[in-house]
Amino acid sequence: MEFSREKLKKTAEEAFAVGKDHVSLGHVAEYIPELAKADPNAFGMYLLDGEGFSLGLGDHEKRFSIQSISKVIILAASLMLRGFDGTFSHVMMEPSGDSFNSILKLDTRSNLPFNPMINAGAIQTVSLLADSMSFEDLLELSRRLCLDPEIILDEAVYHSESETGDRNRAIVYLLKSKGVLMSDPEKTIDIYFKMCSLSVNAKSLASLGLIISNNGIDPFSGKRLIAADHVRVLRSLMFTCGMYDYSGKFGVRVGVPAKSGVGGGLVCAPRGPMGVGLYGPALDAFGNSKGAVKAMEHLSRTLRLHAFDY
Repeated sequence: MEFSREKLKKTAEEAFAVGKDHVSLGHVAEYIPELAKADPNAFGMYLLDGEGFSLGLGDHEKRFSIQSISKVIILAASLMLRGFDGTFSHVMMEPSGDSFNSILKLDTRSNLPFNPMINAGAIQTVSLLADSMSFEDLLELSRRLCLDPEIILDEAVYHSESETGDRNRAIVYLLKSKGVLMSDPEKTIDIYFKMCSLSVNAKSLASLGLIISNNGIDPFSGKRLIAADHVRVLRSLMFTCGMYDYSGKFGVRVGVPAKSGVGGGLVCAPRGPMGVGLYGPALDAFGNSKGAVKAMEHLSRTLRLHAFDY
């Protein structure tokens, strides 16, 4: 899909303004103490296409923790290491309809987590990697996929996650009790906490979205970073499960593969190829950035980015 740069710029600026207007209606995450320190009025957006056009608005350079958006990278790593069957014999691929940290269905309906985009599923997926890939390996992969060599571990967020992450520890030991966890629980949960604590910005996320939108190829170097079959899996699960229990409404209203994080980040991989990264730590009731969701609704509607727009 092609747009003039003038139209892209104008629409992105409109979308940013719409999102900024909704920031005051959200609230920062408070269950992780370090996240509670975020400025609730911060809002940034970065748009990048395959022809080299880029536009940064607002707080697009501000670093924040990637949180659940790391689940996309974790799944990509598992597909690279274990393949499709080796991954999805240990985690399902169905929307849960529950909050991101829910254990209800895991405890009552299935021994396997419903999908890799909720906490239980991502923790299970990390356990598939933990004996073969170190955190440093996953950090390097994150830098490659986000085209950002400056991604580091935010130590303050990591320690805050680790000190308050009792529910995620409960999940890893519940998986262990069911006999499905594939690595040591403490090693698994430590890597998971570290992956959630990567320091990124809106441009990092836009670049990740662009790689996924461009079928796994870095359009600037021409290098394939993710296999085409794996990209299809990522895009499918981002579309159906990437926005927690708001995924259905986001699919209808916006209609692009996306993944959010409670740090305020949102990565989108619409047709184009195009990548959109947003940052707004004021969240809605589902844990998604209030401003980012509204900005993407405007961008998708105006540019007809919805997967089912013809």
